[in-house]
Amino acid sequence: MSAIDAQDLIERYIGVWNEPDPAIRRRTVHELWAEDGVHLLRPPQEVHDRAVSLGFGTAVLQARGHAELHARVTRAHEEFVAPGTYVFRIREAARRLDDVVTFRWESFHTGDGQVTGGGLEFLVLDEEGRIKADYQFVD
Repeated sequence: MSAIDAQDLIERYIGVWNEPDPAIRRRTVHELWAEDGVHLLRPPQEVHDRAVSLGFGTAVLQARGHAELHARVTRAHEEFVAPGTYVFRIREAARRLDDVVTFRWESFHTGDGQVTGGGLEFLVLDEEGRIKADYQFVD
């Protein structure tokens, strides 16, 4: 595996969700994730429980490949960051073990600085140091 700086990786990762420029966002998605990379999200408990109550065995959301990943990041940006309401930031420094990097993140309200959410990110890297699997557990 190529030598990567795990802290730099997660700073670029958080940065892409806050990035206002669509072209930079697209380029960063291509740089961070492998071509067939996947982002898997375990939604907040109430969303998960509602999906299960509707007959779904599990409620895991998935974006695979650069086009879907870019759409996922863009949608999150448009909903949370673009209106000027929230910003994402790192809450816990990167920890790396071989091809895995973990860290905790949070969102905060730009008006009053109150933390509004967060979660754990579990990234599995490929041989080039790009994300091949991104597991997101929302608190």
